[in-house]
Amino acid sequence: MKVFKFGGASVKDAAGVRNVQNVLEKTGNGPKVIVISAMGKTTNALEIVIKDYLFEKKVPKSLEAVEETHFQIINELFLDTRAPIFNKIKNLFTELRNFLQHNKSEQYDFVYDQVICYGELVSTTIVSEYLNSQNIQTNWLDARNFIKTDSVYRDAGVNWEETQEAIQQNLNVNQVNITQGFIGSDPNNFTTTLGREGSDYSAAIFAYCLNAENVTIWKDVPGVLNADPRVFKDPQLLQHISYEEAIELAFYGASVIHPKTLQPLQQKEIPLFVKPFLKPESEGTKVGKGELIFPEIPCFIVKNDLVLISLSTLDFSFMVEENISEVFRLFHQYQMKVDLIQNSAISFSVCVDNKFNQLEKLLQHLKARFKVSFVPGVSLYTIRHFNEEAKKSLEKDKEILLKQLTHNTLQIVTRN
Repeated sequence: MKVFKFGGASVKDAAGVRNVQNVLEKTGNGPKVIVISAMGKTTNALEIVIKDYLFEKKVPKSLEAVEETHFQIINELFLDTRAPIFNKIKNLFTELRNFLQHNKSEQYDFVYDQVICYGELVSTTIVSEYLNSQNIQTNWLDARNFIKTDSVYRDAGVNWEETQEAIQQNLNVNQVNITQGFIGSDPNNFTTTLGREGSDYSAAIFAYCLNAENVTIWKDVPGVLNADPRVFKDPQLLQHISYEEAIELAFYGASVIHPKTLQPLQQKEIPLFVKPFLKPESEGTKVGKGELIFPEIPCFIVKNDLVLISLSTLDFSFMVEENISEVFRLFHQYQMKVDLIQNSAISFSVCVDNKFNQLEKLLQHLKARFKVSFVPGVSLYTIRHFNEEAKKSLEKDKEILLKQLTHNTLQIVTRN
């Protein structure tokens, strides 16, 4: 059993869906689980729908554009307008509209998960039906019946015991199964999501529970690169990286592999391949046991739109365990992801990701006990395995607010 994961870029249009067929034909049509994300920028579009819905208190017109985009893709893939796929997708959007019409909750995170999942439900339905029409028989699965989580909406934790039982007892390992990334369900059968970009994690969950031979993530890049090609010039392909190194890169913000993905794979030593979906025969990158990184070159990572917070005590006492523990308690309470820490005897600086938009509430609490200054919209640059040349090139022409150096990692916080 192998697990394939196709991201949104790989199924963004009709050509992308046809290319899934090409990848399967070139890699063999044996039993596997295929995990698929929402098409293209659908998640972003549905986030606008959610925002409009909570503001307007009714089904927003922005949903029509999402529906039209998917029917355009269907019309390119299926010449027969009587094909079952048309009604299946229409029914999914009707189901979504019914939720928006009858929902009573105004809790953003809950509404988000109940709406955003339709991106994956629609994309997997389209891909499954298309492959069936091309004589590649697939079995469509609702991931919410398999991945069981707690009720922390938008960032759910997996109940591994229940998930493993559901997958091992109910998934047919002798066929090609297509399912959604990113989504699961809580004990009340409400939809949950595993965090943005969580489809990679979904693939790892299925692989872990099925003791898969390997996992392949199909991307719009040649593999794992030493830098994001959208930000840095002339990135190079990493042919092999260890689980440990990949986890480090993910922790610092490398976007190719989701931070949660690697841990379950490492536990069972399941190899992970990252390959380009337009060249399925290429080697790509292998993540597994063995050599830390090859070739050993500097790896550049950047995270934007973070917040740099600096604290000191009101009475100039030391920033010791009691004060720091209170700070981290508040970070946890307000769901702040900490990306960098630096402290001295009387000061404490931290770079955080305000992805849940709770910065103002956090600052109010902090100001009750500390002297607080903050800089929003900063960027955090990281170089793993840096050398002097890489260090100079990164720091050039930047206003550096904070710098931190270890034996193989350099991090700087800069003002944009």
